[in-house]
Amino acid sequence: MYPTRFSNLADLARLPWFSLRDGHLVVDDPTVPEAIDMHTHLALAFVRPMQVDLQRPSERIELYLPEHRPIDMEVYINRNIPPSDLKALNHDLALNALTDKGMRATHTVPNLARHMGEMRIVQSVLLAIDWPLGLSDNAGAWLDATRGRDDMVVFGSVHPYDRDVAGKLDAQKRAGARGIKVHPAVQMVKPDAARCMALYRGCGERGLPVLFHCGPVDIEPMLGRYFSQVRHYERAIAENPGTTFVLGHSGALQMEQALGFAKRYPNVYLELSSQSLTNVRRIVEEGPRERVVFGTDWPFYHQGVGLAKVLIATDGDDAARKAVLYGNAARLLGLGAAA
Repeated sequence: MYPTRFSNLADLARLPWFSLRDGHLVVDDPTVPEAIDMHTHLALAFVRPMQVDLQRPSERIELYLPEHRPIDMEVYINRNIPPSDLKALNHDLALNALTDKGMRATHTVPNLARHMGEMRIVQSVLLAIDWPLGLSDNAGAWLDATRGRDDMVVFGSVHPYDRDVAGKLDAQKRAGARGIKVHPAVQMVKPDAARCMALYRGCGERGLPVLFHCGPVDIEPMLGRYFSQVRHYERAIAENPGTTFVLGHSGALQMEQALGFAKRYPNVYLELSSQSLTNVRRIVEEGPRERVVFGTDWPFYHQGVGLAKVLIATDGDDAARKAVLYGNAARLLGLGAAA
């Protein structure tokens, strides 16, 4: 039996795959497979153009669940965020999104790369989120910031109610986007709205997978929580069999419904970020093993937390571990050998 409650991030070094190096949590077990993290972000900007220097490293990386907070792996991960940190998180994502200040100033390319190196993560998928009418261009900023890198892949963002959706999909694909992120709670769209359905068809025609934020997390505004109800995603999946959908967070607090979709529809993948250890075990054991992928939601959470859950859940099953950590995502994205 492995421990599942930890006094802070460094305490994960009690698990056999990790240790501390100069005070930083690292993977030191060479048997741990290299991984692809299907769910990460850089600093987001809205209303004003990107103010953060996305190429700037910093000694300290400020995560929304700070490294000194206790971690309970048996709950949905945001249950570990105390009210004071939740207030700081919301401020950083809202008012600070107009500036180069706050925790988000550390959510940069070199800082993500540093954590990836410490966790044996060889590629991260960056999920942009944009508003319509020119109120943001996170996809463009991130594509520019990662150009020429092999270790980071960008999923772009085209708001379903934006002008010239088809043209923007084409432009982002030409710029290197490997898929499209849709976040109903932030973009304020119902996943089965007509404009959304048109976006999914366009993605399927262009071979661009759609990665949803899928499911309520209980810290979003009420309307966003309604839009994120898992029942609102089924029509999109069922009526677009030519489009691949990745259900980010595996349905969040409505995991059972998302797991059911993955069992019924062959165009559905489940992405594990934020789920409890118990649910990660269930998804790996009961879900379609070839369509389950690893993710962490960095910089909300340290990549080591999500990695530890997969390592515990796949203990004794090397084939499942390799598939979830690397092979399934590599095959989905065409990244290297999907071994």
